[in-house]
Amino acid sequence: MGAALRRLSRGPASPALAAGGLDWTRPVPVLTLALFLLPIGAGLLGTLLPAFGWLPALGGETLGLAPWRALLAQPGLAQAVLVSLVSGLGATLAAFALVVAFCAGCHRSRLFRRLRLLLAPLLAVPHAAMAIGLAFLIAPSGLIARGLSPWATGWALPPDVATVNDPWGLALALGLTVKELPFLLLMTFGALGQVRAAERLRTARALGYGPATAWLKTVLPAVYPLIRLPLYATLAFSLSVVDMAIVLGPATPPSLAVLVVRWFYDPDLSQRFVAAAGAVLQLGLVVAAIALWAVGERLAAALGRRWLAAGGRGAGRAGARVADLAGRVPTLFAVGLGAAGLLAVALWSLAWRWRYPDLLPSAWSLESWRRQAGGLADAGATTLWVAVAAAAVALLLVVGCLEREQRGGRRPGRGALWLLYLPLLLPQIAFLFGVQVLAVRLGLDGGWLALVWCHLLFVLPYVFLALADAYRALDPRFGRAARCLGAGPERVLWRIRLPMLLRPIAFAAAVGFAVSVAQYLPTLFAGAGRFASLTTEAVALAAGGDRRVLAVYAFAQALLPLLAFLLAMALPAWAYRRRRSFRAGP
Repeated sequence: MGAALRRLSRGPASPALAAGGLDWTRPVPVLTLALFLLPIGAGLLGTLLPAFGWLPALGGETLGLAPWRALLAQPGLAQAVLVSLVSGLGATLAAFALVVAFCAGCHRSRLFRRLRLLLAPLLAVPHAAMAIGLAFLIAPSGLIARGLSPWATGWALPPDVATVNDPWGLALALGLTVKELPFLLLMTFGALGQVRAAERLRTARALGYGPATAWLKTVLPAVYPLIRLPLYATLAFSLSVVDMAIVLGPATPPSLAVLVVRWFYDPDLSQRFVAAAGAVLQLGLVVAAIALWAVGERLAAALGRRWLAAGGRGAGRAGARVADLAGRVPTLFAVGLGAAGLLAVALWSLAWRWRYPDLLPSAWSLESWRRQAGGLADAGATTLWVAVAAAAVALLLVVGCLEREQRGGRRPGRGALWLLYLPLLLPQIAFLFGVQVLAVRLGLDGGWLALVWCHLLFVLPYVFLALADAYRALDPRFGRAARCLGAGPERVLWRIRLPMLLRPIAFAAAVGFAVSVAQYLPTLFAGAGRFASLTTEAVALAAGGDRRVLAVYAFAQALLPLLAFLLAMALPAWAYRRRRSFRAGP
């Protein structure tokens, strides 16, 4: 009996098989990879072949370089590539610098702990809503100009300054920085718990290093490898974003990704070949930028080793104060811009009369909401059911994969993490056209199944990242104790593991829901124009002139994820209301 209990406490390789039953988790990882990788591979192939002239449905039956010659002859191509590089690389560098400065300068402050609570709402705001809010804020007639006029600027009319849609994409870079900063901060906070940051800092402080220097010399080298993939994903997204580029970026010419989308939807079907070549160029641009970033990593590592060997301790109070301000002020400014943008969206959605330079509307009304109620309900319903379906399927697959890890006793290696990040590292435009071609051949184009499947490609990685650490960190002794009392693996899962992980599961579901709500290109391509979501409607209205209607859709788009996160916080609190030990989470 004692030997049996010892074997059970170690956990068999496959508890379900040991019990003589079927293990439903065994095929889940393979199924997930198939649902995940097959459309991406087929999509890349379906984009690559037309880029070299092969698309028999449109008369392309020979391989050649004609699409590339047509692409290189397009006016404004070089400027479009330059805008993409300036905005993408600039935003990623700025966001990373802000994360490093904030963590190094403020890691001992209350703000460092409190900011974690603010990240979820900012992370929940879709990219298009954030871009629209920022445009309302920094436009020549925006909230900032109104607050400074006419008493500080003397402007009785909006100035003729391109603060939005500037030719270099600086407004787009600012918007991307504001939006991606919470994501990188969240990834960094998660990585800090894996490298024993507090112990490293105590040792460095005991050796006389200042707070900021101690963090940069002992914590950053350990944290950076853990946030490298999130950084690459941020860089890839920033270089190829479409919805934010339409709202904040230049129009003539736009960024490369926007230009490619225009070619894809050009009435002249021969432009599909040019668009495919442009999509492959976008992929090459992202790969080159990631390679450049990797070279920069090596250069920074070489310089960092020299700095470490120099032995400077930076222990003065003045240096610590400067580091605190350098981390606190820019980060709070960026977070404040995001919050103020949402406030501007809310004000415009309720404004009826708002003349420049009045700081607030002179007349308020819900008339804009009333007039858009029908379209808002249709787009909101589509957004809601697609997001719920994609998040539910992703959660089921992720729980199955993580439970398979627990039962099999094996954790996937580094290669699996790269596969998980694959849809985030590739430009969406580089494979979504091919996915659309695949959907047409399977008879799924413009159907709800293709739409949910396409959203799932981007929802699943975020759900996995949100849930994996908590699932793996749960003390295995709870399950072993239940097994010793005769519980099977399914009962352990449903009665022990899932109830104890309700809080992170609810948070992961909210993250998946928010990611789905924010999807623009997947809805555009997979929906084939038959499904209008809040995101597609908001981006389409961004080119119009009625800010009140645009604000209504942007606010509704931002509201849905925020409600999902509130529900994710309320549900565990209600479920744990009589279980005091669970209220702080697992």
